[in-house]
Amino acid sequence: MISFVNADIEIGRKPIFRNLNLNIQPGELVYVVGRSGSGKTTLLKSLYMEIKPVKGEVCIGGFSSKTIKKRQIAHLRRKLGIVFQEFRLLEDRNVYDNLAFVLKVTGTKDSLVRDKVMTALREVGLEHAAREMPKNLSGGEQQRVAIARALVSEPVAILADEPTGNLDPDSSIEVLEYLKKINARGITVVIGTHDYELVRHYPSKTLLISDQNLIETSIQACATGWRPVTIPAEQPQTASAQD
Repeated sequence: MISFVNADIEIGRKPIFRNLNLNIQPGELVYVVGRSGSGKTTLLKSLYMEIKPVKGEVCIGGFSSKTIKKRQIAHLRRKLGIVFQEFRLLEDRNVYDNLAFVLKVTGTKDSLVRDKVMTALREVGLEHAAREMPKNLSGGEQQRVAIARALVSEPVAILADEPTGNLDPDSSIEVLEYLKKINARGITVVIGTHDYELVRHYPSKTLLISDQNLIETSIQACATGWRPVTIPAEQPQTASAQD
């Protein structure tokens, strides 16, 4: 589904990842955590091919960074749902039209648009808000609209970049609950976040950006709140004295 193979990723010649190897299986929910500026957004951008590795390969949804053509990138992105911290809703149109716009751009038949839009809004509990303008919704509701917009084209994966970064704790939990429900349907979800408390609240596979690479980690309590703790690699079993 998603793989990085010996990938070196840079921003303006600044190395962000070196020799990155990672596999994310279909239907997994994976957190990518790390301090601000550590590379969470860069990692997600490499998945929708806004950034390509300078060495190695990134594969997602049947596409490879080595072979994808420029005209195919738009097709790849149609297979992905992308959720941003800033919501990025179109302020000049209502909630329904924000979602319908995505479908019309991708050539969905008019006869199917309404059902797809309302189904996606129902998934995030906002079917009643279809005719509301984004400015009339709370931050949490706007982010749920953004999730519905990502979901409306029936993606193979959702990539969420700090989806709770602008939200209060209650709204953050609500947004994550909806992402978990979407994942439970078998859709791969990758969430970049620095909110360790939220990860602790809904634990799943968690990868920490450290020394230009990713290591599996768990989130544990500490005196200042929460901190990531590296999960030791499994040790090979040795024969017992009786063997």
